[in-house]
Amino acid sequence: MARLAGVSAKTVSNVVNDFVHVRPATRTRVQEAIDLLGYRPNVVARNLKSGRSGVIALAVPELDAPYFAELAHHVVQAAMDRGWTVLVDETGQIQDRALRARERSAVAGIRQHLIDGVILSPLALDDADVQRYGSVPVVLLGERLGSHHADHVAIDNEAAAAEATRHLIETGRRRIAVLGAQPPPFGHSARRRLRGYRDALVEAGIRYDPDLVVQVLDWRRGPGHAAVARLLALPEPPDAVFGLNDLLALGAVRGLVDAGLKVPEDVAVVGFDDIEESRYAVPSLTSVAPDKRAIARSAVEHLARRLEPGGWTPEEVTVGHTLQVRESTAH
Repeated sequence: MARLAGVSAKTVSNVVNDFVHVRPATRTRVQEAIDLLGYRPNVVARNLKSGRSGVIALAVPELDAPYFAELAHHVVQAAMDRGWTVLVDETGQIQDRALRARERSAVAGIRQHLIDGVILSPLALDDADVQRYGSVPVVLLGERLGSHHADHVAIDNEAAAAEATRHLIETGRRRIAVLGAQPPPFGHSARRRLRGYRDALVEAGIRYDPDLVVQVLDWRRGPGHAAVARLLALPEPPDAVFGLNDLLALGAVRGLVDAGLKVPEDVAVVGFDDIEESRYAVPSLTSVAPDKRAIARSAVEHLARRLEPGGWTPEEVTVGHTLQVRESTAH
């Protein structure tokens, strides 16, 4: 290639690596030789030489959960902009006995795969785990661990839940049920959302009723549907349901319809995550919409910073959200 372009091997290397100090005419001549010979740089060899693989991992609890699928899409897009490949791994749900072991494996580098860093959405991990098992740069999503060993990117769950509850109150609802409470040591996000819900009740002078808070370990449609039957059996059933994710809320809508009730006329419903399905459900679902694209881009950006030489201080990053009001709460 160097002979065809009439330059040195070093000049070819400078062009391939996009170094700026190459004359335009020389760059054009080398590029023509590259195109003619069909040369493609060996990215793997280049990365190994620099000590990088060009591969990062995204580890989430459930690959078939729409929220994590949509988030993964945005992470892959953000990583592609940096020329990175994303290895996606599934860690499991709360009831999975291997959950914590899989999350520890994630922060340790995904079973010895050659990866540069990990973006992890944990359910069971704690800060001691991150410190003890972390062998690659890590960015945490969702659950707040208060870690001193990783960056953390999330929305303000308390503020978002308070906003959703406040919206229900403004529509005249007073018996607002919640689906998705989870027991310690799990459910950090659930507890923060419950705190926001209670704050909104206090603000409106509405008494907190523990009978209206339903514990659900598996945040899917089926458990949401089943939880509604328990709520409707109460002496004073709810006039609104707040699902701590959209799947619970969508299951609740179906449960209410099966019971002969109308949404929102009899019972209003709000979800959380703003997955695509919620926009096209009947009725369409009012939902808290985290800025998933911003979460992904911020996570990838902070991982890139960790990979740069020099000092590093972990950051807590709060990404914005909006409340998307739709038919499930609007008459």
